[in-house]
Amino acid sequence: MSDLTGELIDGRYQLLRQVANGGMASIYEAIDTRLDRKVAVKIMHPHLAQDEAFVSRFIKEAKAAAALSHPNIVAVQDQGWNQSGVPAIFLVMELIEGHTLREYLNERGRFETKDAINYLTPILSALAAAHLLGIVHRDIKPENILISKDGRIKIADFGLARGEIIGSTMTAESSVILGSVSYLSPEQVQRGVADSRSDVYATGIVAYEMLIGDKPFSAETPIQIAYMHVNEEIPRLRSKRRDIPQSLDDLIASATAKNPDDRPRTAGDFLARLQQIQIDLDPRKNQMDLGLDLPVEPIREKPRKKVKEVVPVEQTPAVVETTKEIRRKEEKKKRASNRVRRNRKVALVLAVALGVGGWWSLVGPGSRVVVPSTIGGSYEEAVNIIAPLGLTTVVENRFDEEIAKGRIIESIPAGGDRVDAAGSVKLIISKGPERFSVPMTTGLTPEAAQTVLKKSPLLVGQIREVFSTEIPKGFVISSSPVSGTSVKRDTTINLVVSKGVQQIALVSYLGKSGEQALNELTETGFSVEVGYAFNDNVPELAVISQTPAGGVSINKGARVVIQISKGPRYTFIPKTVITMEASAAKAMLESLGLKVKVVVIGNNKKKTVKRVSPVVNTKVKRGSTVTITVG
Repeated sequence: MSDLTGELIDGRYQLLRQVANGGMASIYEAIDTRLDRKVAVKIMHPHLAQDEAFVSRFIKEAKAAAALSHPNIVAVQDQGWNQSGVPAIFLVMELIEGHTLREYLNERGRFETKDAINYLTPILSALAAAHLLGIVHRDIKPENILISKDGRIKIADFGLARGEIIGSTMTAESSVILGSVSYLSPEQVQRGVADSRSDVYATGIVAYEMLIGDKPFSAETPIQIAYMHVNEEIPRLRSKRRDIPQSLDDLIASATAKNPDDRPRTAGDFLARLQQIQIDLDPRKNQMDLGLDLPVEPIREKPRKKVKEVVPVEQTPAVVETTKEIRRKEEKKKRASNRVRRNRKVALVLAVALGVGGWWSLVGPGSRVVVPSTIGGSYEEAVNIIAPLGLTTVVENRFDEEIAKGRIIESIPAGGDRVDAAGSVKLIISKGPERFSVPMTTGLTPEAAQTVLKKSPLLVGQIREVFSTEIPKGFVISSSPVSGTSVKRDTTINLVVSKGVQQIALVSYLGKSGEQALNELTETGFSVEVGYAFNDNVPELAVISQTPAGGVSINKGARVVIQISKGPRYTFIPKTVITMEASAAKAMLESLGLKVKVVVIGNNKKKTVKRVSPVVNTKVKRGSTVTITVG
C-alpha cells in the first residue's frame, strides 16, 4: 500500500506520518481537524477492501473495542469509508505514544517478579472486563500490548475478537492462521475454537516470556511450535529460575495447562489469584488498588438376476398324419387368412399416421427445435449447448438473491419448449444480489440526510435524538446500518441526531465537604479543578468557593472550579508540648501545619522537650518554623 501521509481522510483526519504497516492495514498518526487532537488512524490495504470477510472483520474490530470501556483498552472513536479522496476503509483510535511490550522484552530481557506482576495486573484487568461482556480477544501477544510514555498499559487489536455482543469476526480456521502461533492454546490449534480460557493461556505464555526472557518453545517452523503446544507441557518457571515464588510458578502452570478445564476460567479469576500472590509477597501493598459425524453406509452390490437356463427341446419323431389332423390344419389356415386381412387394415392406418407424422416433423410445426434446459449453468456452457442446434442467444442481465452472479436464471423459451429453426433463445443471467452502499450522513441535518438516502432506493426509518459533546445540535451523529454498509433495495435506515451538549443543573457545595463535592461533580460529568487556601471562617476540608455558582445549568463536561479550606491561617503553640517526648511533640506541631526544627542537648537517652521557640500560647502562622530544644 502506498504511503498516504498528507491525505485528509473523510474531510476530517489529516494523516501526519505512517507509524506501522502490517499485512492487513497501515496505521498513521493523524490530527482530528474537527476536535484539534492527535489520533491514530488504521487504514485497510486496498486489495483487501474487496474481500467482504476482511471488511467485516475490520468493521467488527471497531465494534469489539467500542463495546468495551476500560482504561487499559485502546479506545475506538470512529469508523467509516473515505468518500472524499483516496478510497479507504478506516478506523480511528486514541493515539498511544510509547512502545509495545515486545520492544520492552527485547530491551530488558526478563523482568523482575514484582515488575512482571505490575505489568500483568492491568492486562488481566482489561481482559476481565472483556470476558465479563462475553468478548474473547483470541490474539493476546506482546505486540498487541502497548505501553504509553506515562506508563499506562493498553491492549490493542480486537480484530480477532468474538462474542455474543459482536458476533464472530472471523472463522475459527482463519483465526488460527492469523493469530500468533507461539501464544495459541492447544484447543485453538486442534479444533479452531476459543473461549476466555484461551486468552488465559495466551496471557500465561506472555507471563512466562516476561519472567524467563524467552518463549517456552522454539522451532524452525510455526507448525512445529503449534505441535509442541499441543503435545508438550509448558516448562515450570522454577526449573528455569529458582527465585520465582512457588505460588506464582503454580499459577502460571495452571494458566498454561493443556486442558482448558485446569485453567482459571476467566481473566478475572486469573487476576484475583495473582493479586493474592502480590499481597502475600508484599503485605503492605495497597490493593485499592458437530455436526455429528456418522459413518457412511457402504454401498452394497445388487444381487445379479439368475439367467434362466434354456432347456433344448428334443425333436419329436415324425408321425403319420390322420384325417382329423388334416382338417385341423385347414381350419388354422382359414383363421390365418382372417388375421392377415385384419393386419393389412392396421398397416394401412399406420402408413397414413406415419405420413402425417412425417409431414408434421419435416414440414409442419414439428420441424421446430426443442430448447435445451440451461438454468444454473454459465453463459459459455449454454452457448456450447444451444449453438450446435443452429440457434442464437440474446442476453439480459438481472439481479437475483439466490442465483450466483454469472449463472443463468431462466431462458425464454424455457427448456423443453420449441423454437423455430435458426431462431433465438433469450438467456436471463444473474448479476448476483442487488446491493446499495449506505451513504455518509454524519454531520448533515436530518433533512439533508433524508435527501441523500432517497437518492438511493433506501427508506428512512426512525430518527432518534441523543445528547452529544462532539456533534452540534440538529446534526446527524450516525446511521444504522452504518455508512458504507452494503444493503438490499428498500432497506430502512435509522438516524441518530444530536440534541447538543446535555445541560445539567449545578448544585452549590459551599460549606460542604470538599471530597463530597469532588466525587459528586465528577460523577455528574463535570471537569473539576480543585484549589486549596487558608480560611479562618470555613472548617478545614470544606468548600470555600465554587465557580460557576450553584443554581445555574451548564454543559455536561464543563469546567467547575472549587476551592477547599486548609483551615485557619494562624494557630497557637500548645502548652502541653513542654515535657512531651520529642517525637510526639514534633508530630503534634506538624499536625498544626507547622515546620519543626529539633535541637538536642545533653546525653539523656529519653529526649523530652525543654524549651519551645516561639514560646507556648504564641499565635503563629501555619507553615512557619518552630524550634524545640530536647534533652
